Amino acid sequence: MKDVISFARGVPPVEVFPNEELLLCTEHVIRNHSAQALQYGNGAGYGPLRRHIATQYHVPVNRVVTGQGSLQLLDHLIRVTIQEGDLVFVEQPTYDRVLTLFKRAGAKLIGIGITNNAVDIEAVREHLKNGKEPKYFYSIADFQNPSGTVMSLNLRKELTALANQYGFLIIEDGPYRHLRYKGNPIPRLFDLAPDNVVYMSSYSKRISPGLRTGYMILPEKKAQMVIQMATDSYVSPSYFDQAIVLDFIDQGFLEKQINRLVKVFSSRIEILLAALEDHMGPFGNWTRPDGGFYVGLTLNKDVQPVDINKASEQGLLLTDGRGFFLDGGERFVRLPFCALKEEQITEGVRRLAEIIQA
Repeated sequence: MKDVISFARGVPPVEVFPNEELLLCTEHVIRNHSAQALQYGNGAGYGPLRRHIATQYHVPVNRVVTGQGSLQLLDHLIRVTIQEGDLVFVEQPTYDRVLTLFKRAGAKLIGIGITNNAVDIEAVREHLKNGKEPKYFYSIADFQNPSGTVMSLNLRKELTALANQYGFLIIEDGPYRHLRYKGNPIPRLFDLAPDNVVYMSSYSKRISPGLRTGYMILPEKKAQMVIQMATDSYVSPSYFDQAIVLDFIDQGFLEKQINRLVKVFSSRIEILLAALEDHMGPFGNWTRPDGGFYVGLTLNKDVQPVDINKASEQGLLLTDGRGFFLDGGERFVRLPFCALKEEQITEGVRRLAEIIQA
């Protein structure tokens, strides 16, 4: 029986977890900050970490909320601000769990296509001119999940200008931004328009998903609404986890950890891109990201969509591409590479090509 190779989840490999550093931070927090870190708090999150983030992003601390991962904070925001039928623009494809959150709240979603590695800004303009003005535009501008694309600086300027003109908020999701393997960073949407952008990110990809520490920067009134929702839901998030994250940063471990991740992941993405060139050239086209966790593969129209159940029988686990789209997506394949060994990446792509040709 073939060993199972999973392209199904975008997770960091366990071998990059900073175990020794986290042990030091945990002990330090308990010895020095237990009175606050081990106690109940309030829904806004651990004050010292919020202040650190506020300083980092040059915003008042009352705009910063920390929680059990950024997705939970987005769920809070959606629950307190979205009414049945409210219009929301999303990139297409986009993160499948975010689609679930908006749909659960009854939002009306319009997909804005990503073609040739660029969001279709003309489609945005056309919708706006026709009176379809959204409450939010959800975007993963850096190394998008699932496509791996990066929004250009010009498009970021155009999108933020439209948000200002028409009065909608952009929700910028930035969990992969710090995982750039080459090239230079582009200013965030938030950097260009801090009053028109809700920025969310987390430490899950940079330190450990198990710490469940994310954050969101919002307009003050919306921040208070999210804080109240969090307080009513669970009193406070884990201050202990958030205190460990802050100690990890304060001791200088975060920069070293990011350098470690970049070294490991940059090698793996090159292996994946080489394997795609060797095995998938006749069957589709794919993104070539300079960072992040994902390469998005789109099969040619004359190629049959991959049957993920049959792929599983061949020891290859894939996510159904349709989950990342409001409609379509049958020929889209998300390829997360970070958690796989180099030989697994090569063999996984070879199996995928074999399944396509079967």
